[in-house]
Amino acid sequence: MLSVAISMLMSSCYTQKYMVGEGSQTGVETKEKNNYFLFGLVDGKISDPTNMADGVENYSVTTEMTFVDGLLSALTWGIYSPTTTKVEK
Repeated sequence: MLSVAISMLMSSCYTQKYMVGEGSQTGVETKEKNNYFLFGLVDGKISDPTNMADGVENYSVTTEMTFVDGLLSALTWGIYSPTTTKVEK
């Protein structure tokens, strides 16, 4: 019963990954937050993976709602719902 409750609580965390070109070559990472408000209906500051890559042709992008992002969303009742974008060059 407890494991079912925990899995239901963790189901909102997500990860989206994709590669541009050949994907990451050097392993250098850059992270930025994306800000959404009112349950994601209103955009705030949103990161641009192309700018984060600094002109590199091969990189990997991961956008996720981390545990901390989910906790912030839960504590604000969805008024503030951040995600994290990570670009690995």
